[in-house]
Amino acid sequence: MQFEVWAPLTDRVVLRLDGAAYAMTPDPERSGWWVVEAPGADGSHYGFQLGAGPAPLFPGDDPRDPVHPGQHVEHPDHPHHPDHVHPVRPDPRGRRLPEGPDGLSAVVDFAGSLWGSFPEPAPSPRVALQDAVLYELHVGTFTPEGTFDAAAARLGHLTALGITHVELMPVCSFPGRHGWGYDGVAPWAVHEPYGGPAGLVRFVEAAHTAGLGVVLDVVHNHLGPSGNHLPVFGPYFTETHHTPWGAAVNLDAPGSDEVRAYFLGSALAWLRDYRIDGLRLDAVHALADDRALTFLEELSAAVDELAAETGRPLFLIAESDRCDPRTTSPRAAGGLGLHAQWNDDFHHALHCALTGESQAYYADFAEAPLGALAKTMTRAFFHDGTWSSFRGRHHGRAVDRGRTPAHRFLGYTQTHDQIGNRALGDRLAASLSPGLLACAATVALTGPFVPMLFMGEEWGAGTPWQYFTDHPDEELAEAVRAGRRREFADHGWKAEEIPDPQDPATRDRSCLDWAEPGRGSHARLLDWYRTLIALRRTHSDLRDPDLAALRIAHDEERRWLTFRRGDVRVVVNLSGEPVTVALGRNGVRVLAAWVPVEHPDADGRVHVPAESAVVLGP
Repeated sequence: MQFEVWAPLTDRVVLRLDGAAYAMTPDPERSGWWVVEAPGADGSHYGFQLGAGPAPLFPGDDPRDPVHPGQHVEHPDHPHHPDHVHPVRPDPRGRRLPEGPDGLSAVVDFAGSLWGSFPEPAPSPRVALQDAVLYELHVGTFTPEGTFDAAAARLGHLTALGITHVELMPVCSFPGRHGWGYDGVAPWAVHEPYGGPAGLVRFVEAAHTAGLGVVLDVVHNHLGPSGNHLPVFGPYFTETHHTPWGAAVNLDAPGSDEVRAYFLGSALAWLRDYRIDGLRLDAVHALADDRALTFLEELSAAVDELAAETGRPLFLIAESDRCDPRTTSPRAAGGLGLHAQWNDDFHHALHCALTGESQAYYADFAEAPLGALAKTMTRAFFHDGTWSSFRGRHHGRAVDRGRTPAHRFLGYTQTHDQIGNRALGDRLAASLSPGLLACAATVALTGPFVPMLFMGEEWGAGTPWQYFTDHPDEELAEAVRAGRRREFADHGWKAEEIPDPQDPATRDRSCLDWAEPGRGSHARLLDWYRTLIALRRTHSDLRDPDLAALRIAHDEERRWLTFRRGDVRVVVNLSGEPVTVALGRNGVRVLAAWVPVEHPDADGRVHVPAESAVVLGP
């Protein structure tokens, strides 16, 4: 088989394959690429040894002998002497890292050993984004085992809930066993402790068999601080731009054509080789890219082309804090052509209405939270050119509601960020009553945006979801620990109150407790989520993409909100007192209520108990 690697910074590359060495030669048709034919097969371990100048052979040397790091060689001029050894590094495009990011790569045969074990792989579900309900899931804490196989065994819970797509948090390889996944350093490889490539294939097949699509969170804006070998191979990073993580991924400086191809190829590989149905793109606002044709446009065009080629409805979902509708506008209209984006403004408004919090970026939303919520539900962005006190400037751009369907945005009450970036990783369930949790679910699941749940919210999980790491590098581990405590000390927290990210107990506390869904208030809330998702599925008005058609009213002081979507009415009472809301004489009846209520009276008034919600329809 042919092995190849882009390594323009060296004039010598040796392939180390299963204990043998093979000198690679420059590819005459591709600048900076090295190639060689060698007898590799599924499971073969290999890596690349980069070094300047030819390595002379000494008497008795065999060019196929492996070079073992730390091998003792007495002759000081021997190329294998410690002063001269060049370490063997994993393939930047390696698909498997059995020993982690600092070990060798392994060959993966997708058609044979992976998908070949399924005589007829299940087809991808054909659910349009407009009709989707997503579920954000972290493989390492969805179950105590923290593996793809253990997560697959729980998919029946999601199908019974009414979920259409599982959104996996990043699964690329990173040092250690446990982590959020955003410190990945090998964008083509699957984290081995989760189950590696074979485990991911089994998970996707199980999901498709259950009728679930799979979305994968991928990170293109940075790589983790440990185990990143890319700079040795080529100009993958540039000092032209600086990001919160240091030098930027090189998307526009010299050498950026190949770097773009590297990340484009990685994205397409998840969709093609693993048959994943969509990608969530982490923090696209952090991609430093000054080229006329941006990386995101190239990526969206390539994904659309692959979708047409395979006949599968593939899509891209962006995380962006720009509040810029061009993120999801069609490329032909001057946009980036991504298919949807997370809507944090909706989350922030709803969070403030539920909790009364007003710190940091919540400040602008907290002044009149129900008004902010009403604006986001009808215009998508709260910051659409308005003043942002958190940023100290005006922010955002208005959405053209005549050209932008509601399913360009995802709506949610909680996400990994909004929970895990809190000091204690506390969920809404830690501070809100079951009734208010039911109200939050009602707004998200009957509102205009594509709903997304964070794992466990459907039963009001009592477990936190905290920030945890497993850095083998002790110096880095201490820096992360100290940085976390320093960050929250500025907000009045004592150091001993902040969970230690490196303590295994922090991860363990974050695992879901699967005994909870069958108990008491947890079971009741779970049933309410199932009811709301079923209503969304059976009432097309709740999937209407027209933002301008949504009618909404609210009372900031009495803390109630009501909105109309076609023939469906929704009333949410966040206050501690019952309220009466006039809906008009329209003949609607109660379809679902958190607390049993009477149908509207003859004058069209509905009486809603404290901290409760009701959905009405014809």
